[in-house]
Amino acid sequence: MAEIKKIVVIGPESTGKSTLSADLAAALHTVWVPEYAREYLEHLGRSYTAEDLLHIANGQLKSEDEKALLSNKVLVCDTDLNVIKVWSENAYGVCHPWVLEQIAQRRYDLYLLTDIDIPWQDDPLREHGQPEQRRYFYNIYKDIVTNSGIPWAAISGGKEDRLKQALAAMLSSGI
Repeated sequence: MAEIKKIVVIGPESTGKSTLSADLAAALHTVWVPEYAREYLEHLGRSYTAEDLLHIANGQLKSEDEKALLSNKVLVCDTDLNVIKVWSENAYGVCHPWVLEQIAQRRYDLYLLTDIDIPWQDDPLREHGQPEQRRYFYNIYKDIVTNSGIPWAAISGGKEDRLKQALAAMLSSGI
């Protein structure tokens, strides 16, 4: 079996990651990995804790591994554990060592960094909607992808533009 190429759509909250992930997977006739945190938090019934973030990280990786078996040469991931790291450090000032180990071990082939140029969509699970917060988190994710050693592309504009940019980034990175 050929090696599966993994693309991660990453960025701050409410920047179109799920939409782009679904659109890209459809264009590539493959599957995508939804953000596990949403499913987990929707059924939690209480405020999350630092321990919940570890459960979310485990669930995200499990979903990724399961979807990889169903993929068609490319797997699109709506987030990776860098999001858990940023979330944990912001909320609790620390990230669990297991999450950091997984970040170091997991391999991806391309990051697509979604810009904050689309309007904030309010949602009970989202926390950082102020423009300065969105910019702050965008810059953190930009630093992560810039320093990852993995090809990455900034994705901006409307829905169709974002898909075109993502496909062009894949092509330029050899995927």
